[in-house]
Amino acid sequence: MGGSKKLVVSKTSSSRTTVSANPNNNKSIAIESPIVSSYNDQIRPLLDTVDRLRNLNVMKEGIQLPTIVVVGDQSSGKSSVLESLEGISLPRGQGICTRIWLEYSDKVVPTNEEHIAEAICAATDVIAGSSKGVSDAPLTLHVKKDGAPDLTMVDLPGITRVPVKGQPENIYEQISGMIMKYIKPQESIILNVLSATVDFTTCESIRMSRQVDKTGERTLAVVTNADMAPEGLLQKVTADDVSIGLGYVCVRNRVGEETYEEAREQEELLFKTHPSLSMIDENIVGLPVLAQKLIQIQTTMISRCLPEIVRKINHKMETADLELKKLPMEMTSSGDALMTLMDIIASAKESLLRILIQGDFSEFPDNHSMHGTARLADMLSKFSDDLQAKPKQVREFLIDEIKVLEECKCVGLPNFTPRSAFMAILSQHVDDIHAKPVEFIKNIWDYIEVVLSSVITKYSENIPRVQPSIKRAGRNLMSKIKEQSVDRVIQIVEMEKLTDYTCSPEYMKSWTEKIDAQKSFVDAVLNDKTKPESFSINGFGSVKISHLREYHAHLLQQAFDMKMRITSYWKIVLRRIVDNLALYLQLSVKYFVNTQFQKEIVAEMVDPKGGGGVERMLEESPSVASKREKLEKSIKVLKESKDAVAATVDQ
Repeated sequence: MGGSKKLVVSKTSSSRTTVSANPNNNKSIAIESPIVSSYNDQIRPLLDTVDRLRNLNVMKEGIQLPTIVVVGDQSSGKSSVLESLEGISLPRGQGICTRIWLEYSDKVVPTNEEHIAEAICAATDVIAGSSKGVSDAPLTLHVKKDGAPDLTMVDLPGITRVPVKGQPENIYEQISGMIMKYIKPQESIILNVLSATVDFTTCESIRMSRQVDKTGERTLAVVTNADMAPEGLLQKVTADDVSIGLGYVCVRNRVGEETYEEAREQEELLFKTHPSLSMIDENIVGLPVLAQKLIQIQTTMISRCLPEIVRKINHKMETADLELKKLPMEMTSSGDALMTLMDIIASAKESLLRILIQGDFSEFPDNHSMHGTARLADMLSKFSDDLQAKPKQVREFLIDEIKVLEECKCVGLPNFTPRSAFMAILSQHVDDIHAKPVEFIKNIWDYIEVVLSSVITKYSENIPRVQPSIKRAGRNLMSKIKEQSVDRVIQIVEMEKLTDYTCSPEYMKSWTEKIDAQKSFVDAVLNDKTKPESFSINGFGSVKISHLREYHAHLLQQAFDMKMRITSYWKIVLRRIVDNLALYLQLSVKYFVNTQFQKEIVAEMVDPKGGGGVERMLEESPSVASKREKLEKSIKVLKESKDAVAATVDQ
């Protein structure tokens, strides 16, 4: 039909009525719906823009559009109001009067204006069943109709508290939940349909709308059945006990087989001639007035919301575009895959550099375990304290030294302390602490392995098919480095057995201070007639000496000297081990980050025998592919939406 219009009516758990006009239509019609007479070309661009956005499904992107939401208690006359406005017959009857919604799967069911009601009911039965229940599945009915302008309404099911036969017990909760979902957005205009025959303050639809619109600034009330309860209606709409901010419009419902033209004539006559109803202001009575108000209110709401809609479209498009760019590049060749791999390695390398060397933890601000330099420093400090902690005195004082001296004695001058004895005691000390540095370096690389795993996971999360290969390469590298580090630490510790050397003046200073007590110590052991049980020595505290009286003075002097020498030197040895391990740690971590990491990962990934072949990177994971497709669709919809509103916003 030339110059035809599209009327979209959908009915399930909720319904929406959309009427679209053709701007080139010059065809005259015999009967116009009330909306047609309220329509003018000045507001057409606004309504067309929102209708275009709705057809693009921009609401699925989380952008609310200005919409008239029709609510009312069951049998309040909602269907009659809507069909009178649109000039078509919607299904009416018992149970839930209206169950319409746009889009009925992918099916197309041909129909015509005469059979609209039957088509809706048949499709509703398919979706929601033949009972009186409700369904969230949408149903769309397209009707071509001449002379209809744009107006979008969401007609929700009538509110019923008592389920009828065939309805679920929680029908009230289902319907009220749907209603609250649609009337809560600030962009929604609430058209509250009230029957003149009831007390407005007791209407459930009023209670619901006041929950989300306390001042009533978004609520317009249409009072149906004015001819059935004319007395006192004037007082009801002027007193406004229920805070209807956008006012009231009183209407007369179409009766029986009346045509729409006849119904409008009877309505006009009623409000002009009835003794009570004629006293109501003519600006708030009749379907034409209701249609005019709906157009004006929706246009005002669109004008007010459009700038914010544009802002939201731009923001969501920028966000989606940014998310899309974060996804890995679609790879179509081995060259692309290799480039992506190198990007992953480079990013992971930079991250490890920041975490383990530079002390920059901005990448993981709240995850303290990833603050690498701080954790390495903590581990080194704990190791140093543990290594240098004063050991408990297990054996009696000087007994170890005496036994070693007795085994190392030789033919020679008696006042020379055998160097072999000193080295034997030193070696024994080294063996006692040998396990601690090894354990420390193992713990260090265990920690670095955890950091490495977290970093690899982060930068390869979009390529899950090769992530195991990269992680395996990381574990292999850690195992190799750990083995090398243990060998190196053992060398550092074993070196202390080779010779007794230090250039630190602290050794001589410490030994000199301690050896001064040698004579008084020997005298206390052998010559003091009081035979004291203990003797106080600087750095050792009070030590028992009674067990030493069986030894010769010469041996005691040598043992005491040996003890003071090893004590002074051992402090230097422990510090040297800590210093050497700290320096080695810094060197090995830097070498690992700057050289070994990249070399090992690349070798693993390009080796087909290792199962990590670069070709596997060409296979995009289902989750990434799905996310990419979703983002691309969102960006397409948002771009089209942006274009749709651009001209209108400029105007």
